[in-house]
Amino acid sequence: MERLTAGMPIPFGGDRATLVSSALAEIFKPGDALLVDQTDGELMHIAREVRVEVDRAMAHSLRAFREFSRVPDAQINSFFDDAASRLADDDIWKRILAANARDLARAASAGRLSDRLALGDKSRSAMIRGLLSWANLDAGRGRLVEEHFHDGWRVNAAREPVGVVGFVFEARPSVIIDAVGVLRTGNVALLKFGHDARATAECLLFQIIEPALANSGLPRGAIGLIDSENHAATWALLSDRRLGLAVLRGSGKVVRRLGDVARQSGVPTSLHGTGGAWLVANHDADPARFRAVVQNSLDRKVCNTLNVCCVVRSKATELIPMLIETLSLAPARRDTRARIHVVEGSESYLPEDLFSGSPLSATNDITRRRPFAELISASKLPTEWEWSDAPEISLVVVEGLDEAINLFNNYAPRFVVSLISADSVAQDWFYDAVDAPFVGDGFTRWADGQYALDRPELGLSNWQEGRPLGRGAILSASDIFTVRYRMSQFDACVSR
Repeated sequence: MERLTAGMPIPFGGDRATLVSSALAEIFKPGDALLVDQTDGELMHIAREVRVEVDRAMAHSLRAFREFSRVPDAQINSFFDDAASRLADDDIWKRILAANARDLARAASAGRLSDRLALGDKSRSAMIRGLLSWANLDAGRGRLVEEHFHDGWRVNAAREPVGVVGFVFEARPSVIIDAVGVLRTGNVALLKFGHDARATAECLLFQIIEPALANSGLPRGAIGLIDSENHAATWALLSDRRLGLAVLRGSGKVVRRLGDVARQSGVPTSLHGTGGAWLVANHDADPARFRAVVQNSLDRKVCNTLNVCCVVRSKATELIPMLIETLSLAPARRDTRARIHVVEGSESYLPEDLFSGSPLSATNDITRRRPFAELISASKLPTEWEWSDAPEISLVVVEGLDEAINLFNNYAPRFVVSLISADSVAQDWFYDAVDAPFVGDGFTRWADGQYALDRPELGLSNWQEGRPLGRGAILSASDIFTVRYRMSQFDACVSR
C-alpha cells in the first residue's frame, strides 16, 4: 500500500468499515503502515521512519536475548544487587529526584498532576526491596517440569524464557524497576514510556540500570529503550510479532486500545484496561469494619482503589452516613472535595443538600463548586473515577447479595471485589459467584504482587477481556516462561 485517498473505506471487525480522513490521506507516504483497531475502526498511522526505529530496537533486543542464554545465574544476581546498591546511593537518588521534579513540574503545567508520577522515600524503599527480591528469587530457568521415559528413549520438559518482553507505561516511572525483573528468568525487556515520566525513567535507566548491566557483564541491550514520544512507536512495538509478551501498565481507553493492537497482532498481552475496586456491604456488615475498609481502600488513586460501593438496603440507613463521613474527612488539598455518584433509586439515603452545588470557596472554578453528590444511571457503574486530591466513588443500594453480584458481573471490569460479612456461607457463595480474580473480605488495596505475595509484580490483569491462560492475574517474572522439550535416545534402533 503506497497511498491512501480521502473517503477510502477500510474494513474492520469483519462486517464494518471506517473511512480514511483527508488529513490522514495527505500525510501517508510509501513505506508507512496503517493499523485498524478491529473493535472500533480507529485508524493508526505509523510513519516509515518510526517503523525503522522500532525495528532497530527490536533487533538489538533479540541479539541481547540470544547472548543472554549463555549468562550464568550468578551474573544475574550481581545485576540486581548492584542496581539496589546504586538506588541506595544518596547522590544518585538526588539526581533521580531532580529528574522527577522536572517531570512533576511539566505534568502540573499541563494539568496532568498525578500521585503516581511522584517518587519519594517510600517508593525508593519499595524499589530497593523489589530489586533484592529478584536477586534472591529462584530463577527457574531450565527447571525440569516433567520427564517421560520410554523404551530406549526419554523426553524432558523444561522451563525456558519467552524472549523480548515489551513494557509500555505512562506516568509511573518506578515501573522501569519492575520491568528489569524479566531478567531473572532469562528474558529481556524493551521499554516504551510516556511523556510524563520521561525524565525520571531516563535517569533511572542511565543512573541505575545501564551501569548495573555493565558491572555484572550482562548484555547492554537486555534492557532496551524506544526513545520516542510518538504514539506510533508504541503501536509499532505492540504489533511486532517478535515480542514474546506485551505488558501494558495503566488503565483507561488508551491502554485498552493498545491491548487491542497487541492482541489482534498475535502478541500475548498482560493488561487491565479499566481499574477500580468494588466493595459490597452485606446485611450483617459490621459498621466499624465497614468504616475502616472504606478508609483504607481510598488512601490514594491506583487501580485497586475503591471505586464502587454496594450497600444492602437493610444496612443503608446505618452505613451510608458513615460512608459520607469517611469520604468527607479524606485529605482534600487545593480547596477540592470528595464526590459520590449515586445510582438512581439510591438517592433517598443521602441528605438532599448534598446534591446542591454550593461553593466551597469564593471562586469560579467549577471543580470547587461542584456538588458532593450527583445522580447517575446504573450504566455509569463501569466508569473508573480518576482523582488525585480527594476520593470519588459510585454508590448503589441493592436488595441483597445476589443483586450486588449481578451488578458486579455485568458492569465491573471484573478486577477487585470485597464482601463485608461475617457469614462464612455468604462469603463462599460470593467467591464462587463473582467473576473476579481478586476477592476478599476487607480493604481492596491488597491486590498487589509485592504486597500480597512477597513477589515483585510486573503487572496486574483483570478479567474484563477474559481469564489469562496458565497463570494468575498477578504477573511476576516467574510466570514468563515457555516449555521446551529435549529427547535423549539410548537405543539407536528405536522407530515408530
